[in-house]
Amino acid sequence: MGEAVSYSVSELNSLIKDLVEGSGLVNNVQVVGEISNFKKYPSGHCYFTLKDATGILKCVMFRYRAVNLTAMPENGDTVLAVGRIGVYERDGLYQLYVDMLIPQGVGDLMKQYEKLKEKLGKEGLFDEDKKQELPLSPETVGIITSSAGAAVRDIITVIRRRNIGTKLRLFPVKVQGDGAAEEIAAAIEFMNKHKLADVLIVGRGGGSIEDLWAFNEEVVVRAIGKSKIPVISSVGHEVDFTLADFVADKRAATPSQAAEFAVVDANVYIRDVQRLTRRNSNAILRLLDEKQAIVNKLARARVLSSPELLLEPLEQRLDQAQMHLNKSMTTIFSEKDHAFGILIAKLDSLSPLTVLSRGYSVTMKGDGKRLKSIDDANWGEEIVTKLQDGDVISVVQHTERRENYGK
Repeated sequence: MGEAVSYSVSELNSLIKDLVEGSGLVNNVQVVGEISNFKKYPSGHCYFTLKDATGILKCVMFRYRAVNLTAMPENGDTVLAVGRIGVYERDGLYQLYVDMLIPQGVGDLMKQYEKLKEKLGKEGLFDEDKKQELPLSPETVGIITSSAGAAVRDIITVIRRRNIGTKLRLFPVKVQGDGAAEEIAAAIEFMNKHKLADVLIVGRGGGSIEDLWAFNEEVVVRAIGKSKIPVISSVGHEVDFTLADFVADKRAATPSQAAEFAVVDANVYIRDVQRLTRRNSNAILRLLDEKQAIVNKLARARVLSSPELLLEPLEQRLDQAQMHLNKSMTTIFSEKDHAFGILIAKLDSLSPLTVLSRGYSVTMKGDGKRLKSIDDANWGEEIVTKLQDGDVISVVQHTERRENYGK
C-alpha cells in the first residue's frame, strides 16, 4: 500500500472544490424541486433549499441574478432551477449557484420561446434595418392594451402631462388567456387598415411568463412586423423581454416609458420657445439701443443743424468745375477756329477761281466737259473759255499739236 496522505480540512475542501468545479459535468445543470427555507437578505442575495421526497440541495441566488425574478418564490413552490454546482470551502458544503429560477411548467414555454425566436430571427423579423423611425410629434397615439389594467392609466397620464393636445385612441383587448393573441393581432391590423394613429403602443403591465405569453405568440409578432404604423412595445417591466419587444420598432421597459417615447414633452418646447423669445427680445432691444445711439450722434452733427454746411463744398466744387469747363471750351473753340482757317486757306488755294485770278483760263466743250487734249476738240465745234471776269465762246477752226510734247 502506498503511503497515506494527510490533508488539512481547508486543503481537502479546496481539493474537492477543484474536483467538482473542474470536472465540467455540473457547470450547467437544471434541477426540479420544491422550495423550502427561502430567505432574501438585505444584501439582495437569496438562500433556500430544493427538496424532493428523498433528498435536499442547498441553493444560493446572488443579487445580480435575483433582480431578474418577476416574483419572489414561496416555500412549497415547485420550480426549475438552472445554474452550476460549486463548493463553499469554509463549510465544506456543496450547493447550487442559481442563475435562473422558473416556476415548474414554464420550462416547456421557454423551449417554445427559444424555438420561435430562432425561427423568426432567421426570417429577418428582428433585423434593425427594418425598424421604423417614430414620428417626432404624432397627432394621434393608438393604445392597444386592456382597458382595465394599470398600464393604460399610466400611458394616458404621462401623455396628458407631456402634451395635452395629443389625441388618444384606445383599442381594448385581452392581454392574457385564450384568444388574447388573436385579439391583439386583429387590433394592430385594424388600426393599420383604417390609419387610425401615427404611432401604436402595444403592451400590458408585468406578470409571470404565462401572463405575458400572448406577446410571444407568432400571430402577434407577425402583426407587429407587418405594421406600417410604428409600434412601441411595452410588455411587463424592465426585466421582462417578449418576442414582441424584439420585432417592435421601439421597446419600452414600462408603459410610462412607452408614453414618453411616443410623445415629446411639449413643456420642454414651450420653455425653449420662451427662452428663445427672451433672447430675441434682448437682442432686438440691444440693436435698438445701438441704432438710437447712432441717431443721437447724428442729431448732434453740425450738418443737420446747419445743412448749408453740407452744400457749401459742393457749390465750390460746382464753381470750379464751371470755370474749368469754360476754359476748356474756349481752348477747344480757339483750336478748332485755327484749324478751320488753315483748311479754308488750303481750299482757296485749290479753287479754280483763284487760278483764274492769276491769268489762267479753263476751256470746256458745249456739254460742260473740260478740254484736256487737242484730241477732245473737233473742227467746227463750239467751245467755251472761262476767264476771271467772264466767258469767251468760239468755234474750233484749226488745231496744232505742240512738238516734243510728252517727251
